[in-house]
Amino acid sequence: MTRTDLPPAPDERAHLVTFLDYVRDTAVAKCDGLSDEGAREAPLPRSPLMTAAGLIGHLRWVEHYWLEAVFLGGGNRAPWSAEDPDREMRIALDVPLERLIADYREQADRLRPVIAGHGLDTEAKRPARGGVPVTLRWILMHLIEETARHNGHLDAIRELTDGTTGT
Repeated sequence: MTRTDLPPAPDERAHLVTFLDYVRDTAVAKCDGLSDEGAREAPLPRSPLMTAAGLIGHLRWVEHYWLEAVFLGGGNRAPWSAEDPDREMRIALDVPLERLIADYREQADRLRPVIAGHGLDTEAKRPARGGVPVTLRWILMHLIEETARHNGHLDAIRELTDGTTGT
């Protein structure tokens, strides 16, 4: 995998898509060489669900929610609920890391045509929290922010789990 944060064109869409792919690829790179056992370790004592496996599962479902359920207005298959808001992180512990990464990549591949096929100013079919309307541009920015923030978590988790840094 070759990560790049340099867009192929100087337009806004190219910048957003390139950075989203870059942070996605970075999340996967943070897990490179990590065992299933290591992916399930929760080295932060006050955050028992903060695992590499949980974060990859979370990122996959966040993209589903924002692009498929909110933007396209499709069914929300995300596993969380009001009663169990972190369920996607909990159930990821029962899935091999390789499968979680494959699901995350397949999700990204499936959503690229959705992103490419709509204008950045296209409003989502469903509003965000509090009934606020959002556009594809906002969703892409949110996904970049969310993924980049969790990449920082993956940095810390990976270093505490097996000492790996700098990916």
